Amino acid sequence: MPAIDTRTGVLQHDKKRATNGYTLFTPIGLFTTYLIDMSGYVVHQWEVPNELGHYAYLLENGNLLASVRTEEGPMGLPAKGGHLIEYDWDGNVVWEHVDHFQHHDFRRQKDGNTVYIAWELLDAETSARVPGGLPGREHEDGIYGDVIREIDQQGNVVWEWHATKDMDMRRFPLDPTVVRSEYAHANTIFPCENGDYLINWRFNNTMLRVDKKSKEVTWYLNDIDYGQHHDVQQLENGNILFFANGADVHMHGPEGGSAVVEVDPATNLEVWRYEGSPRRSFVSWFISGCQRQPNGNTLICEGMWGRLFEVTPDGEIVWEYVSPYVVDYEHPVFRGMNAIFRCYRYAAGSPQIAGRLP
Repeated sequence: MPAIDTRTGVLQHDKKRATNGYTLFTPIGLFTTYLIDMSGYVVHQWEVPNELGHYAYLLENGNLLASVRTEEGPMGLPAKGGHLIEYDWDGNVVWEHVDHFQHHDFRRQKDGNTVYIAWELLDAETSARVPGGLPGREHEDGIYGDVIREIDQQGNVVWEWHATKDMDMRRFPLDPTVVRSEYAHANTIFPCENGDYLINWRFNNTMLRVDKKSKEVTWYLNDIDYGQHHDVQQLENGNILFFANGADVHMHGPEGGSAVVEVDPATNLEVWRYEGSPRRSFVSWFISGCQRQPNGNTLICEGMWGRLFEVTPDGEIVWEYVSPYVVDYEHPVFRGMNAIFRCYRYAAGSPQIAGRLP
């Protein structure tokens, strides 16, 4: 696979301050998930039958859980998956589930159930109630709404939550700059320790927490200045960490750029932020993610540039890697790009890695 330019691989590595381990990522548009060491060498990889939509991650048993694109179901919508596949370390399929409407995110839970995001085509009455967005910019099928769907190990649906039915859409209208193909382009489903779910939407600049038992919204943050965020997650301290893309008018001004932000959900005030200096030196207006490390550092995926880097709490870069894997075929979106949706760091002694590498 040709390199995107000569500035790929590991560009920086402070061995004393970086979080030692292995980093997992999947180039969007390609059919391989890579596990690299701190020097950027591939130590393991998994091949999948089609491009992923858009990522995979390691379970505690060392297996890889991936979402692979199918050619059935809604077309023309971003990050379509449809086929959830669990591979063992040697690439053998040990579990799978097909839902052609699945997209973006999916998580295995401690009880063995799997939760994921899916689309549903809205009826005419519900579509007419979708607030905001650009008039006349619906999908050719109409408008799709987001569903959070939990299945057991046999694939039976055991719980569902519908964005257009279980919350008040009027409180969370579509951003006036986005198309009306979806309400509202969910990109993250995060299971909390107590069983609740954090859900993140790009098209209405909203992240919220749903009480699993009551299905009620118990917390939300809706702030257009964060610019259509990604990878919302709860930290061990109870705070919320996310990638603020900055995909709005502010990004195009002299101070525009992305940020990784930690907020206290009790106040919705920021307690930590990383941004570039100058701010426009760090920007990915779509995809992207973050992961807090055990030593307090933060691993960041600047997705549109295929750049993975780790910063200290003070914002110093202590590890930096640029993916050399470029889409070299006629992909409708990612031709010539080395984009990455999300990445994860695993310690050598972690349940995901321990005893599996030389």
